[in-house]
Amino acid sequence: QVQLVETGGGLVQSGGSLRLSCEASGRTFSILIMGWGWFRQSPGKEREFVATISQSGGTTMYSDSVKGRFTISRDNAKKAMYLQMNDLKPEDTAVYYCAGGSGLSTSSLSYTYWGPGTQVIVSS
Repeated sequence: QVQLVETGGGLVQSGGSLRLSCEASGRTFSILIMGWGWFRQSPGKEREFVATISQSGGTTMYSDSVKGRFTISRDNAKKAMYLQMNDLKPEDTAVYYCAGGSGLSTSSLSYTYWGPGTQVIVSS
């Protein structure tokens, strides 16, 4: 019903910036009422919450590890979500996933739709 695709990953030096995008296709109504989220997973670790944004874009939440460095946003007209990542650190290296669900949530269990992921590598 809804498909998500992430772009924007890559290799960056410590202290650098990247902007991830997530574009949705499928049922427009479902996309517009979704809460969106970003998660990430490093080798050998569980998938962890990064950021989430409400349906309107008016409310956001961040993990403590990225607060102040990352900014989540959405453009409902474009059916897209973004993650601006500044001051990147080697520990930010992971596969980043965008997700769509019923509302604002830090739990991966709350999200129904997932993208395939995009790799971010931060070199020291």
